[in-house]
Amino acid sequence: MPSRHPLPKPSSPNAPASASAKNNAYVLDSYALLALLQKEKGQAQVAALIAQTQENDATLYLSLINWGEILYIVQREQGARVVESLMRDIDRLPIALVDVDRERVASAARIKGAFAVSYADAFAIALAQELNATLVSGDPEFKLIEKLVSVLWLER
Repeated sequence: MPSRHPLPKPSSPNAPASASAKNNAYVLDSYALLALLQKEKGQAQVAALIAQTQENDATLYLSLINWGEILYIVQREQGARVVESLMRDIDRLPIALVDVDRERVASAARIKGAFAVSYADAFAIALAQELNATLVSGDPEFKLIEKLVSVLWLER
């Protein structure tokens, strides 16, 4: 069985190295990051969390599965060219992009099996549970899992 790496690798040089190093850990789902990048409702709340990382008051995480979800949504809506620029934009943000391992896949599968959430959302939930972090979203699908993790609701 492959070894588990409990602390995610940052996606950019400015990203924090661990949840324990900061006061507040947040897991962003695709809704949250798309709100920021596409200047939609909820953008100011996500921008405020990013500002907190600059003052070492927050740590932000994004599952690799949710990163992929963002890429395919943008490609479908805006084309492949935009995705290349988007990947660079995400890399510049102080968000730790978290790899997926066998244990996290199993956790996400258990969540997906028990709740009517998307498979990608199950990864955000599993990561938030693992890191004892607050999940950040405006997606009403997460109302189903509020007993599993704390949710910071974005403006819709």
